Amino acid sequence: MIEQHTRQADPISLDESAIEALRGRVRGPVLRPVDPDYDAARAIQNGLIDRRPGLIVRCSGTADVIEAVTFARAHGLLLAVRGGGHNVAGNAICDGGLVIDLSLMRAVHIDAGTRTVRVQGGATWGDVDRETQVFGLAVPGGVVASTGVAGLTLHGGMGHLRRKHGLSIDNLLSVDIVTADGQIRTASAKEHADLFWAVRGAGSNFGVVTSFEFRAHPLGQTVMLCAPMYALEDAPRVVPAWRDFMATAPEEISSIAVFWSVPAGFPPELVGTPVVITAAVYAGPPEEGERVLRPLRELATPVMDLSAPLPFTAIQSAFDPFFPKGLLMYWKSLYVDELSDELIRELCRLAAERPSAQSPIDIWHHGGAMRRTGAEATAFGRRDAPYMLSFDSTWTDPRDTERNIAWTREAWAALHRFSSGGLYLNFAGFGEEKEELLRAAYGGNFEQLRSLKAKYDPTNLFRMNLNIPPSA
Repeated sequence: MIEQHTRQADPISLDESAIEALRGRVRGPVLRPVDPDYDAARAIQNGLIDRRPGLIVRCSGTADVIEAVTFARAHGLLLAVRGGGHNVAGNAICDGGLVIDLSLMRAVHIDAGTRTVRVQGGATWGDVDRETQVFGLAVPGGVVASTGVAGLTLHGGMGHLRRKHGLSIDNLLSVDIVTADGQIRTASAKEHADLFWAVRGAGSNFGVVTSFEFRAHPLGQTVMLCAPMYALEDAPRVVPAWRDFMATAPEEISSIAVFWSVPAGFPPELVGTPVVITAAVYAGPPEEGERVLRPLRELATPVMDLSAPLPFTAIQSAFDPFFPKGLLMYWKSLYVDELSDELIRELCRLAAERPSAQSPIDIWHHGGAMRRTGAEATAFGRRDAPYMLSFDSTWTDPRDTERNIAWTREAWAALHRFSSGGLYLNFAGFGEEKEELLRAAYGGNFEQLRSLKAKYDPTNLFRMNLNIPPSA
């Protein structure tokens, strides 16, 4: 007998024959706590998360996903879905229940003629970038190559191409999704259009996406990266100048101002130096990008300047070494309506007080293509905010956990006076504010999502997420 947990986390027992029957119906491995690969399979990106599921089904394809969903529903099990395992809240793993692990499903197929890309649910953005760049194409994804396509996309998908080509969901043409009834559905603008609307911003609540179909865009293999590091004491003049530059910048430029400290791997005399980085990528010819981005490299005297024409795949993976698997993380975000001088002063103060030098504070500049899609066109919600603040608190010593989480929550709460609401759900802490958080993110779309949840998942089988409860 093996102890599992129901969706209410009450302990139950599954007969060995039931587990063996499941093993006989799936092609991928079914792991239990006694199996040698179990600990590696349950480890996810955030080292704060240490959960022990009763079963991990490492699916080889859609048929395995259907079997796993059907099994979890039939036995009333708590169910989690793991794509890339990158979600900071740790929703990819659960205690005692069943985990559907898609990490063996990483195929990427390119149709260069139609500029469409078919991606399996366990692929990472590094997988996608590697294949699309062979054809001189790119799909708007994230800024860390090891991030899973599924997790990032299903709650929006912000990256280096957002102002030129929009969010990941804005380039999504269809999905294949296994819903709570164990059925595979293709959702698109023409089929199950209501489900397709919901998937684009709240997808983890509606099923297991086994395949994504994206629209790709031409992008040369080399693009211009702007990455000057200015001393933190220069930030009070650098950040307003960056703000003013981006106010009239072409949509080919997507930029983030990053308060950070020079990480290990750079000249020893600079490591630990607090800096602000006016990071930007130009989605066009690198020589044009070098010219257009030059003002961002001349806002003060840089401590160091990493700007250069680089392979797009290298830019996409540039942050990977600094956020390896196992770091302790708690990330929260907030939309702000104006990057006022007062807010900039507050951010400079907070940057100087960060309890961990590994923790960036990011100012994401929005607009362009991502703003032209209406708030009600997808479930994603608000798109009109010109900036997003992200507190990416990261540390290594478990003894520092309470201090880092408390600081992040206090900083996040203190800056609400600069916001009229909204946040990015991929950076939502642990989602501890529950419905209040979701209403802030989805705005007027929240009640429609509850109705669709009742239609496609009335028993809330998919609840290990930023959960939208089904309407009565």
